[in-house]
Amino acid sequence: MESLVDAVGGPTATAIGGIVIGIIFGYFAQRSRFCLRAAAIEFSRGQLGEKLAIWFIVFSTAVIGTQGLILLDEMSVNEARQLALPGSLSGALVGGLLFGSGMILARGCSSRMLVLSANGNLRSLLTGLVFAVVAQSSLRGLLSPVRSDIAGWWLLSPADLPILHLTGWGPLGGILIGCITLAGALWIARQHTIAHKDWLGAAVVGATVPLAWYFTFTVAGLSFDPIQTEALSFSGPSADTLMLVLSQPVPEMDFDVGLIPGVFLGSFLAAYFARELKLEGFSGGHSMKRYIVGAAFMGFGGMLAGGCAVGAGVTGGSIFTITAWTTLFMMWVGAGLTDLVVDRKQWVLQSL
Repeated sequence: MESLVDAVGGPTATAIGGIVIGIIFGYFAQRSRFCLRAAAIEFSRGQLGEKLAIWFIVFSTAVIGTQGLILLDEMSVNEARQLALPGSLSGALVGGLLFGSGMILARGCSSRMLVLSANGNLRSLLTGLVFAVVAQSSLRGLLSPVRSDIAGWWLLSPADLPILHLTGWGPLGGILIGCITLAGALWIARQHTIAHKDWLGAAVVGATVPLAWYFTFTVAGLSFDPIQTEALSFSGPSADTLMLVLSQPVPEMDFDVGLIPGVFLGSFLAAYFARELKLEGFSGGHSMKRYIVGAAFMGFGGMLAGGCAVGAGVTGGSIFTITAWTTLFMMWVGAGLTDLVVDRKQWVLQSL
């Protein structure tokens, strides 16, 4: 890694790492069918099914790997934005609820849309574009003042964010939590006779989170340029990738620049080798409206909450910030309520 940094510089090295880790994530996310939306639907309907098991394997692996590296003193995440900057609990509550609702309406979270769009799913491609536009608007555009106002309702200082530090559990406590959830997930996987390749693929997806933390932390220590210690997220990077396509100035190289195209390429390769590439479109105007509304909810909710289902739910969850865990909880709540109101009870029909 030192040779890579010396050869191309720290920023370019992180972009290369983003591409490689993104390819790994995209490939195995496509093969394992990793999806928070599907897991939340199973849970809200009282089912301990395959999708729930896959999600918890991903989450548990991310937690165990990240906290294990911290325990071994191989890295520190104290400079990660989730811990180094003030956090918004109001943003986590409202944003998580909106994101969870949106992923039900759009039939997938932001990472899942990226994975599916690489397989030829035109619904996910359009939904992903709407998501990126609204995310960019929420970050720096028309919706930015609204996001800032809601985020300012309830702010926490960096000292109030790390759950494991505040509780005194430390990395060992985090590893124990990860092992308990992993054991439960593997038990569910066994009950449903999930193929070994599927749950092992899910474990690889989860492992990309500590891999990204370790990679960016190591490059930051080797580079003369300032490098952000970070892992996987799709809200901010999607917005930045959109501006990369639309704007003329060459962006600064960082991990996020490589992540989005890397995930797209990895998913495309997985679908190509499995012969699952297939063009799919909308079934009608009603379906399109539902997807667009869901994408808008996720775009604004993800930027308000400080991350998407992967960025806050898995990446932020792996370092146990109170805002990330609140966001994740509210995503499950929003998803369950929307599934109940829109799809099960059908109390909201033609309007969405």
